Amino acid sequence: MARLYLVRHAKAAARFDEDPDPSLSDEGKEAAVDLALQLEGLGPIPIYTSPMERARETALPLANRWGVIPEVSAAFSEIPTPPEIAQQGIKARGPWLQQLAGQRYPAQPPIIRAWREGLIGMLKSCRSDTIVFTHFMVINAALSAALNDDRMVTSHPDFCSCTVVESTSRGLNLLSRGPEAATKVL
Repeated sequence: MARLYLVRHAKAAARFDEDPDPSLSDEGKEAAVDLALQLEGLGPIPIYTSPMERARETALPLANRWGVIPEVSAAFSEIPTPPEIAQQGIKARGPWLQQLAGQRYPAQPPIIRAWREGLIGMLKSCRSDTIVFTHFMVINAALSAALNDDRMVTSHPDFCSCTVVESTSRGLNLLSRGPEAATKVL
């Protein structure tokens, strides 16, 4: 069994419908340093991060404290935008993401279902305690598997929140949810 600490990135400098890969805001950079101090006692343990800039920047202070190099994995990246939405431009991504809140995974296009399956497979493959710096929808996908709930959104994790799941031979189990966002993303 492995404990997986799923950390939502700190506050970005731009919204998801303004910039496809923003860095952290000044507030987010400060929060990432504070988060490193909070998580320092867990390790050093392996660190995975999404390839997105805001997740990598959030992981950096903890990685530096531990002297480890985070492994970047696309499995922990943002939920992919279906091609028909992507071709409409970045402004179409916001409304598309917002409408996902009331949907379920079985009704999603193959690109979304494959993303979720790859993510869950990667989490299940972790054999030791691990920290994953990632995104709102990734945490929700992990929660949906841990809770055996096919809803796309079951939680509204706040920036720098840490949700803990356990990877066992039977799947994922929820141990604790991180704090919820005061304002809803989706």
